[in-house]
Amino acid sequence: MDEGALLNNRYRLLQKVGSGGMAEVFRARDAMLERYVAIKVLRPDYTGNEAFQERFRQEARAAANLSHPNIVTVHDFGLDQGRLFIVMEHVPGSDLKSLLRQRGRFSIEEAIPLLVQACAGIGYAHRAGLIHCDVKPHNMLVTPDRRLKVTDFGIARALATIHPEERSDVVWGSPQYFSPEQAAGEPPSPASDVYSLGIVLYETLTGSLPFSAATPEELGRMHLEAAPQPIVEYLPEVPDALAQIVDKVLSKEPSARYRTADQFGRVLLKFGTQRNTPPTLTLTPEASSTYIEPEDGTFRAPAARELDIDWLSVVLGLLALITIGGLIPFWMWVYFTYNPPIR
Repeated sequence: MDEGALLNNRYRLLQKVGSGGMAEVFRARDAMLERYVAIKVLRPDYTGNEAFQERFRQEARAAANLSHPNIVTVHDFGLDQGRLFIVMEHVPGSDLKSLLRQRGRFSIEEAIPLLVQACAGIGYAHRAGLIHCDVKPHNMLVTPDRRLKVTDFGIARALATIHPEERSDVVWGSPQYFSPEQAAGEPPSPASDVYSLGIVLYETLTGSLPFSAATPEELGRMHLEAAPQPIVEYLPEVPDALAQIVDKVLSKEPSARYRTADQFGRVLLKFGTQRNTPPTLTLTPEASSTYIEPEDGTFRAPAARELDIDWLSVVLGLLALITIGGLIPFWMWVYFTYNPPIR
């Protein structure tokens, strides 16, 4: 697909911004709504696979129903010029993997807010009954003001319909971020996404992956059997609490991890606030109801809330108490009038 092409007589491809083994990504212009969008055009290899086409449509519809500030919005999808495509909101910035290549790693104060946002978006999908299945920094877009949005929901699940011989390490997700159960060919669960988020957290903090191998098969074996290199060997100053969190999410057994991304996100957020993270901590309000947004766009812990007292109810309650208390002598008089004490 070339720059300048028109998809469905509506989307003009302006500039190629990315390319991989599965698709090409273009910045495009929606002529109908007059807005810029991002369009992922899948490679022609998948167009002839009817099972994949149908599953792609199902997953695209499901992804389009996700509405969350930490999820890239899906606007449209279709088939044109023999190519499947999906239309998404255009997010300025770069993906987290590219940022890691540029910077090496992030500090704890920088990494935790990013992962909390990723957990918020993926946790929302978990509550909607969707599992991402291909969580990796390549699928996390970060804006210049450090807002993070997760993309590519459902595409990995659609790729699962392709015959096993047609898969490759490029097509079928990224083995570096696979959970052990995915590496074993078992159905993924929300805990599988949590494991992948743990790999992303490990890489964001250290600049390195916990497992490296020459082949996808060897990577799969390491996810299933090998213990990751302790994060403290990369970061001697890492707090024990954070090291324990990383160990938990990288557990081989799904039941030993946090059950959902929401639960993982709450743990990270609690760690960040207890660490007295500086006020430049960037979080969306939806990522944590315990944070408020001041006018400068940064986030801080809220002050103690004022008591919301219903004074009318308080006054009526006091009057009722006084009234009942005043009736006690009256009822005692009535009782002793009809039941005089025996002398």
